Amino acid sequence: MRLFAALVPPEDAVEHLDEFLAPRREAGAFRWAAAEQLHLTLAFYADVADRSLDELVERLGTAARRRTPVEVRVAGGGAFPDVARARVLWAGLETGETGALEIERLATGCRAAAARSGVAVDGQRFRPHLTVARLGRPAEVTRWVRLLDAYAGPAWTADRVTLVASYLGEGPRRRPRYEPLAELPLAGVELG
Repeated sequence: MRLFAALVPPEDAVEHLDEFLAPRREAGAFRWAAAEQLHLTLAFYADVADRSLDELVERLGTAARRRTPVEVRVAGGGAFPDVARARVLWAGLETGETGALEIERLATGCRAAAARSGVAVDGQRFRPHLTVARLGRPAEVTRWVRLLDAYAGPAWTADRVTLVASYLGEGPRRRPRYEPLAELPLAGVELG
């Protein structure tokens, strides 16, 4: 299975960003991310054996309970690998200094949970972002990054890690289909 651990913004935060991007999408010949797929990936697990799933969920739960909820907002943006030859356009995450550290530690905990479960983790450095569009070929996107830099969405509390299964090509227009498998609360949070 292809899985990832993520912070998923609440519906109102996603709708706010989606409304901001909607009138601008036609101007960019990008593959825009569907609103329901916006998330901040904490750790990506490309190949998880069924036998490892329960242990991974248990260890992710432990990692989540070690971190406290964080007040965040989607704000700003950028491009990977850079604005001159972008392949990905992303929205940023704004937190206080302690919030950024808490999210970094949460991502580290999600990676460690996988390693302890015998699950390989994508080795790229953690850079908090929400992918909003992908480009078919590298392009210069300075004006798009400036546009995203002017964006600031509503504040919300990141209070849980969601473990999501990704099924390639099974979604609309052959995009991935995402299925939440588990919601793991951060310290002091009761999920209802």
